[in-house]
Amino acid sequence: RPRSHTVTTTSSSFTANLSASSSTLAYDREFLRTFSFFSINLQVLGLLVWTLIAGTEYFLYPAFGWVMFVAVFYWVLTVFFLIIYMTMTYTRIPQVPWTMVGLCFNGSAFVLYLIAAIVDASSVTKDLDNHNYNSWAASSFFAFVVTSCYAGNTYFSFISWRSRTLQ
Repeated sequence: RPRSHTVTTTSSSFTANLSASSSTLAYDREFLRTFSFFSINLQVLGLLVWTLIAGTEYFLYPAFGWVMFVAVFYWVLTVFFLIIYMTMTYTRIPQVPWTMVGLCFNGSAFVLYLIAAIVDASSVTKDLDNHNYNSWAASSFFAFVVTSCYAGNTYFSFISWRSRTLQ
């Protein structure tokens, strides 16, 4: 004798809202006005750090490999977060604590970039490879500039996070 089964389906309001909101992309002009100094500087100067090193024989020296890893890793992640914030994608995923994510990202970028900048500066000597000296010295300078930009971003992320937790 066959059994009868009853199937009940429900639709979630989350999926309905997600499908309705994903049809258009928003553009946040206020974000660029507010954070344009740090975001543009991080993109341009971060790109300078790793291109100055990539144009040399950095792979012969492990210290420059570490600097290269940090510079490329955080440059890519910064581009990723810039796109998320410019397109307001973060509003479509309210479950993620974006202020905490920003604080953790900028804080870790500041710490690791500071370490990479110190390693970069301490590794630059004319004894290693004379024709790469200028590129390595310039990358060291720009690594400290990028570190200061991430420090500024970390400060503003902390202020934003603190204001959200006090509410």
